[in-house]
Amino acid sequence: MANKLRLGIPKGSLQDATIALFKRAGWNIYADGRSYFPSIDDVEIECMLIRAQEMARYVEHGVLDAGLTGIDWVVESGLEVSSVTTLTYAKQSRRKVRWVLAVPESSDFEKAEDLEGKIIATELVEVTKRYFAKKSVNVKVEFSWGATEVKPPTLADAIVEVTETGSSLKANHLKIIDTVMESETHLIASKAALADTWKREKVESIALMLRGAIDAQSQVGLMLNVKRANLNAVLAVLPALNSPTVSQLSDSDWVAVNTILEERTARDVIPRLKAANATGIVEYPLNKVVL
Repeated sequence: MANKLRLGIPKGSLQDATIALFKRAGWNIYADGRSYFPSIDDVEIECMLIRAQEMARYVEHGVLDAGLTGIDWVVESGLEVSSVTTLTYAKQSRRKVRWVLAVPESSDFEKAEDLEGKIIATELVEVTKRYFAKKSVNVKVEFSWGATEVKPPTLADAIVEVTETGSSLKANHLKIIDTVMESETHLIASKAALADTWKREKVESIALMLRGAIDAQSQVGLMLNVKRANLNAVLAVLPALNSPTVSQLSDSDWVAVNTILEERTARDVIPRLKAANATGIVEYPLNKVVL
C-alpha cells in the first residue's frame, strides 16, 4: 500500500485562503460544499476539512498526521503537537491576527484591571482565563458561540475577539484596550508523524513549498540590460535577497542583470535604474521563492 499523509485543511474562514496558498505552492485542492474530504492532485496526500479550533486535537490523537491552524488554537488546546513552520496569511491579509480585549466605546473601562468581577465573552476561553489570572483580575469568562461583537454591553461587559483590521469592532462601537495574544497560521504535525521518516520528509516538503509561495507573494523578479560601464551604478540601486545574477550578452559591452526585490520597493527602484542608464527593464511576478 502506498504511503499516505493525512492532512487537515482548516474549514471556515481560512479555507479559501489555504486552498489558494496550496495552489500557488503547486497543489490543486478541490473542495465541494458537501464533502469533508476534498480531492488533491497528489496521490500521497489525503485531505480532510477540520475546523481550525479542533485541528490540534485530531493531529495529537493521530487521526491526522499534519494540519494547518492558528497557533492561538494550539495554545488554547494545551495539546502536544509540533509546529513545522509558520505561515503568515489570514482571511484578508498577509499579516498576523490579534486577539484583543475590547469594551464598549461608551464605557469607562480603560485597562484589564477595570474589569474586576465582570463578564468576558470569547471563543478563546483558556487563553483569556490565563491572561486575567496573570494580572490577578477576577472575571467570569464565558464561551461565545460566535457573533461575539454584539454581546456587550447587554450579554457581557467585554469581549476577547480576533481581529485583522479592527473594522468589525469599530462598526459595533467597541474600543480595543489591550492585545491578549498575536496569532498566525502554523503547519503542525504529530510527534508520531515526525518520527516516521517518509511522513516527516513529506511534511517538510509541503512546508518548504508553502513557505516559498508565501515569500513570493510580496516579491517580484526584475531583469534589465545595462552597459558594463554603468553596471556598478545599477548594482548600487538594487536591494537583493542574494547578489544579483549578472550575465554577459552577445555584445561584450553589455550585460543582463536578474534579481528579486520587495514588490513595494519596485516603484522607487525602477525610475532610479532608468536614471542609472539601465534599459529593457522587466518586472515579473514570482510563484515561489525558496532560499
